[in-house]
Amino acid sequence: MNRTTRTLIATALVLGVAAGPAAAAQAGPAGATVSSSASAQKPAPLISTPPNAVALEQSIAGLGADHKYATAAAVRVSGPAGEWRGSSGVSDVRTGAAAIADGRFRAGSVTKTFTAATVLQLAAERRIDLDRSVQEYLPGTFPDTFEPISVRQLLNYTSGIRSADGPGDTFQAQWDHRFDVTDPRAQIANALAKGPESRPGEFQHYQNINYTLLGVLIERVTGTTYEKAVGQRILRPLGLRQTSFPGRTQTRIPGRHNTGYQAVPLADGTTELRDVTVWNQSDRWAAGDIISSTADLERFTQALFAGRIVPRQQLEEMFAVPEVFDFGTTRPASRTAGMQRLVLPDGTEVYGKTGARPGYSAGIGGAKDGSRLVVYTINSKDAKSEEPNRVAGAIVAAAMAK
Repeated sequence: MNRTTRTLIATALVLGVAAGPAAAAQAGPAGATVSSSASAQKPAPLISTPPNAVALEQSIAGLGADHKYATAAAVRVSGPAGEWRGSSGVSDVRTGAAAIADGRFRAGSVTKTFTAATVLQLAAERRIDLDRSVQEYLPGTFPDTFEPISVRQLLNYTSGIRSADGPGDTFQAQWDHRFDVTDPRAQIANALAKGPESRPGEFQHYQNINYTLLGVLIERVTGTTYEKAVGQRILRPLGLRQTSFPGRTQTRIPGRHNTGYQAVPLADGTTELRDVTVWNQSDRWAAGDIISSTADLERFTQALFAGRIVPRQQLEEMFAVPEVFDFGTTRPASRTAGMQRLVLPDGTEVYGKTGARPGYSAGIGGAKDGSRLVVYTINSKDAKSEEPNRVAGAIVAAAMAK
């Protein structure tokens, strides 16, 4: 189990949620497309009450240099019953200036939702067949040791492909290599040279390499770069002017933004808040290098759940959990094409995606029917920690309260 997987599981635990047997019971067979017939019906909204402003304010209260977990946060909650927006904390611990509520930030693996949406658009246009093997689309890429892997299995992390090598999971290892420039095709070659981890469709294993391959697939099918394809299909039509991909050379966050910090223990027993805002994200690419704002991500999430980005039939892939276990466990899978299914203690199903890069944590999602959606960014002091992100847990719990 890699560090990212452990972090996501920890986040689920702090929310008091789990995939649970219900996830497997309601999912179709492994790799199957869930029928969209139910979506044609219009039941009563899942959440019909206004957002709980008091609980939301409490979820981000007191953030700043002295807060245990985060220096700043910004939250947007929306739905037919009402909206709520709030921010807390400081944009710079040296000056104490108030947090920038509409600033840009690194959204990490929320990138995967954009990547999945682009692939599903191409599927709706019949330019990609989700049941066709990726080996057919990318000839010469895979060694013969691999069985055919479908595009759908890349989308829902059941490909059985191992992760690519990197500088290491520790913060210090990543800090030392923060300006490295990574070629995604070199990552793919590195990962595939190791041979398969499991048979396709056997387990779900959350690995960035699946979405790196999908980025290359998008380029092959569209004949343009991944960044241009997502820009033409999603960013420009939705007017997401604060959303961008830094590419292989950009290390700074454009526009107004809160400073990102990592709490680093020092030899004398004190802790340094190290500025980690400037970083090369090329090793994440189609799996995690997007920069955005809460306003843009809210617009994206609203359009996605409403079926305005991906047609309803293909959108069901984003709510379909394969009926397999997480790799190396007996825990039912919970991830879908570009999102994840969680169940709150009151039984409310939540679909969404989190992302984390040093100094920045983010999340999007909500109820499947769009009756309550939430977008947040947190300037976490240890964004890639294996420990639960307690601020994120409090935000989601407050946002989804009925």
